[in-house]
Amino acid sequence: MPRLYRQVRLGARYERSLDVLAYAKQVAPRTPTKSGLMLGLGETAAEVLGVMRDLRAHHVDVLTLGQYLRPSPRHLPIVRYVTPEEFGDFRAAGYEMGFAHVESGPLVRSSYHASHAVDR
Repeated sequence: MPRLYRQVRLGARYERSLDVLAYAKQVAPRTPTKSGLMLGLGETAAEVLGVMRDLRAHHVDVLTLGQYLRPSPRHLPIVRYVTPEEFGDFRAAGYEMGFAHVESGPLVRSSYHASHAVDR
């Protein structure tokens, strides 16, 4: 989420990250590109869907959506737990947007079922 990006990814820039993904697809068009989001840091559903649209506009093929879990007291706090129903709604929206593969659930992590994303 652009609003939370600098707080969550220190030193990173949202647009630059999108540009890197688009460049990867440009250099190797047949290689699937992938991105992932950790939810529960105060983002809205509209922000999640907006980022998903941005990722598709930059030719990302595979998307993972998981619940952020605070690794230590020094890390950002969890704002809320996303419901399984919400994760299901985001999965459906991702397929409607044209992602080739979407993993979306509370326990999903970056490489979650990675072989399913490429075994087509």
